[in-house]
Amino acid sequence: MLDAAAALYDALPSWDGHEGPRARVTIAPGAVGVKRTDLARRDRTAEREQRRTRRRVDELAGQLAERGEFDEPPPPRREITGWSRKSRTNMVKALCEIDYLPMFTSAAAVPAMVTLTYPGDWLTVAPNGQAVKTHMAEFYHRYRRSWGTDLLCVWKLEFQRRGAPHLHLMMVPPSGRAHSRSDAAGSGLEFKHWLSVVWADIVDHPDPIEYANHLAAGTGVDYAEGARLQDPRRAAIYFTKHGSFAAKEYQNIVPEPWRTPGDGPGRFWGYRQLTRVPRSVEVSPHDAQLVARTIRRWARAQGTTRELRVPRQSGGRPVPADWHVIGLAGAQLVDSRGPVRHRRVRRRVERLRGGAGWVSVNDGAAFASQLARYLGQLKESARWQAMRLLADRAPYD
Repeated sequence: MLDAAAALYDALPSWDGHEGPRARVTIAPGAVGVKRTDLARRDRTAEREQRRTRRRVDELAGQLAERGEFDEPPPPRREITGWSRKSRTNMVKALCEIDYLPMFTSAAAVPAMVTLTYPGDWLTVAPNGQAVKTHMAEFYHRYRRSWGTDLLCVWKLEFQRRGAPHLHLMMVPPSGRAHSRSDAAGSGLEFKHWLSVVWADIVDHPDPIEYANHLAAGTGVDYAEGARLQDPRRAAIYFTKHGSFAAKEYQNIVPEPWRTPGDGPGRFWGYRQLTRVPRSVEVSPHDAQLVARTIRRWARAQGTTRELRVPRQSGGRPVPADWHVIGLAGAQLVDSRGPVRHRRVRRRVERLRGGAGWVSVNDGAAFASQLARYLGQLKESARWQAMRLLADRAPYD
């Protein structure tokens, strides 16, 4: 469907090596947009990266030949305190480009939202982010051994008010019972019971009371939430809902014990055994401009807003004397008295302002097909008007 939608656009011939950006219409299962890339500049960047890689390899080879071992890597210095806006944008784009069909191998496959939490005394078993990632890797390994197939899922790391990490996994729970193994926890159990037993065994809190409490309430399987995820756009919205509403933003703030450099959570999100399948077609600059303008107007008509914190200061007098003063609020901040206060406001979201970008949609192939047909109608109308203008200017017989 994506290939068929891309074939509806008037594609340009292959790149001949000239300088300058080339416009492409990108189509994914849950996203459509316009991308402008300077291919010549990209090739030069790739060549520089190859040269840097070769120099680094030569340096490591010299260290190994001289001392018989490599130098110790420098200690980490970055302190991670929260989920960055760039990472959120990358996650939304990735979830909109993923092909989810491998998860639904049968008509009886029903998605669910699986939650994995930690005990009350969570620092004993999860002193840093690497411990959580180790538990996740062990969970994937045990899933494959128990159910005979790899786990296909999208996961997101969040934090509770008490600071404990917990994981959300969008997946299709297997049916039946786990493979019977005498040496494996959860052998022969249905998925929901198997999940509780295996996750408690992986975390393995040393306190028997904490272990028992974690076994009883450490996991959850919500089919109602999974039923709402009917397309890639809805999946992306679910995993970003806590970043869109201030009431849930605390779930993206890293607890104090994990803020030491080297102990951070690492990645906040990811996906397993799923593939991103975007398609793109190179179009003329005029077509790219029409596509970007149409998408921008469509996005504005949706009325999407974003919550922001804007500075306000009383007593200011609007004097737009400098180039960096933009509007009344900027003038008040430049020439004002009193402390600066911040107020939460909701502003309309603007997409593709510079003629490039993307939007999330429910069905990328259908949206791109309608966009191509609309683009063809605009061209046909322009040709008809040009022919009429030429006919009006022609001399009468």
